[in-house]
Amino acid sequence: MAVEMAPRVLPLPRQQSFSPPIVLNPFVHPGSLSTGDKLRTVLQGVILLPLRLVFITFLLLLAWLSASIATFCQPGRGVLPLQGWRRRMVQITLSGVTRMAYFVMGFQVKVKGKVASLSEAPIFVVAPHSSFYDGIVCALTGMPSIVSRAENLSTPVFGSILRSLQPVVVSRQDHDSRKNTVAEITRRAQSRGQWPQMLIFPEGTCTNRSCLITFKQGAFIPRVPVQPVLLRYPNRLDTVTWTWQGYSFKELCLMTMCQIFTRIEVEFLPVHVPTEEEKSDPILFANRVRQTMANALNLPVTDHTFEDCRLMISAGQLTLPMEAGLVEFTKISKKLNLKWNHVREQLDTFAAIASASKGGRIGIEEFAEYLKLPISDVLKELFLLFDRNGDGTIDFREYVIGLSILCNPANTEETIRMAFQLFDTDEDGTITEDEFASIIQSALRLPELDVSALFKEIDADETGKVSYEEFKNFALKHPEYASLFTTYIDLQRHQLGMFEEHRTEPPALISETTPLARNKVCPEGSEDSSTTSDKKDD
Repeated sequence: MAVEMAPRVLPLPRQQSFSPPIVLNPFVHPGSLSTGDKLRTVLQGVILLPLRLVFITFLLLLAWLSASIATFCQPGRGVLPLQGWRRRMVQITLSGVTRMAYFVMGFQVKVKGKVASLSEAPIFVVAPHSSFYDGIVCALTGMPSIVSRAENLSTPVFGSILRSLQPVVVSRQDHDSRKNTVAEITRRAQSRGQWPQMLIFPEGTCTNRSCLITFKQGAFIPRVPVQPVLLRYPNRLDTVTWTWQGYSFKELCLMTMCQIFTRIEVEFLPVHVPTEEEKSDPILFANRVRQTMANALNLPVTDHTFEDCRLMISAGQLTLPMEAGLVEFTKISKKLNLKWNHVREQLDTFAAIASASKGGRIGIEEFAEYLKLPISDVLKELFLLFDRNGDGTIDFREYVIGLSILCNPANTEETIRMAFQLFDTDEDGTITEDEFASIIQSALRLPELDVSALFKEIDADETGKVSYEEFKNFALKHPEYASLFTTYIDLQRHQLGMFEEHRTEPPALISETTPLARNKVCPEGSEDSSTTSDKKDD
C-alpha cells in the first residue's frame, strides 16, 4: 500500500534577531529645496556669502599661523605629546578661532551639560555623526586629538592645522592600520594625562541622524571612562547633513553660508565608567553607551556599518536600488559567519536574477526562471525559505540569509555525495538525463517536467552524463538548488521511517529544519553545527 507523504510545516518560524531594521537606509538624505527656499537662499547669499568668505579666509590663515607656530621645531614630532606653551596655544588660540569661524558662518551653538576633564574621561564619543560641521565639538572640548586619514595631513593649510591636534593617523597603505590605530588610541587613553583627550565618532561614517548605527570598538577597547556627546541640528531647512547619497560637500557649504543662522545643540552626558563586565567585553561596552545615547536622543539603533555603505555603492553600480545593498552586514556576518567578499559575490548573482524585475527584488517568476524550473508547490516552499517577511518578493538581505540557512556545515560533502548517489540509480558513477529527470520529477511532483535545459547546464563537458565532480561543482556554485537536491533525500528518509513506524505511531510531519546542503556563502566554523540549531529553525 502506498504511503502518502505528509505535508511540510509552513510557514517557518523566524528569529527576531534577523528581522529587518527599523530604519532601512540611514545613509541617504535626498534633501530638496522648495522654490521659496531657493529664492530666499539666493537673496541672502548675495549679501552673506561674500562677507563670510572674507572672514573665513582670514580666520583660516590665522588658525594655520597658530598651528604652524605651535608645531615649529616640535621635539619628537608625532611621537611625543605637545607640552607647555605649545599645547596651551593649540587649546586657547585654535579653539577660539574655530568658535569664531562657526559664529561667522551663522551657527548658533547651544551647549548642555558639563565637559569632563582629562582625569574624568580620556575619550569623548560623539554621535550621531552626520556632517563635517560636527567638528564644533572639538572647539568646545579644548581641541582634543582625533582620528584622521594620513593623506589629510598633506592637505595645504588644513594639514598644518590638523597636525597641531596630533591626530591618530590611519593609513590605507598599511595592512595593520586598524590594529595599530586601536593600539595607539589605547596607549594615549591610558597615558595618565600625558596625552590630551581624544574625540572619536564611533559610528565611523556619516548618517542622516535617523538612528544610531553600530559603534566601532576603537573607543571602548582601552577600557577607560568615556563621555558621550550628543549632536542635534534643530533647523527647518537642513543644509548640514552629508551622506553617501544627497548634497555634496560644496553644495552644503554654500547653502549653509547663505542662511542667516543655523542652529546646533551639543549635549554632554554624564561620564560612562565601564563595569568589570564592560572592560572585558568592548562590544558590550559600546552597545551600552550607544543605547544610553539613543535613549537621550529618542532614536532607534540599527546594526548598519560602513561595510553596508560599500555594499550599497556596489548595488548602485549593478543598477540595483542603492538600498538593496543594506543588509546590516556586521550582525548577519557574526551570526552566520560570513565574509564581506562572499556577500559581495552574492550581490552579483542577486543582480542577475533581479535584473528583469522592478525595484531590485526577486519575485516567484524571476526565481523560477533563474532556476529553469516551473512554479510548483515545492518551488514555492523553497521561495518561502528566502521570503522572510512574506511579502511575495526576496530582497538582497533575505537572499543572503536564505542562502546561509540552506546549509549544514557539518556534512557538505556527505550530503552532496548522498544526493548524487540517489540520482545515480544504476550506480555506474554518472547521472544520465533520464536518471536526473526521474528524480527531479518525483521530488517536484511534476511527472511531465522537461529538465533538459537544467541537465545541460550541469553537464559541463557536454558528454550526456554528469560526473560527481560536475554535480558537486554545480551544487556549490548554485546554492539555490540545495533544497531541491535534498528534497528527494528527505522523501526517501521519510517514507522509510513511515514504513517502519506506521503500525505503532502516527506519521510525523517533515519540518523545514531538515539539514540542508551547505553552500559557498556559508563558510566553515558556523556558530552552531548541530542539527537542532536555532539557525536552521529560522
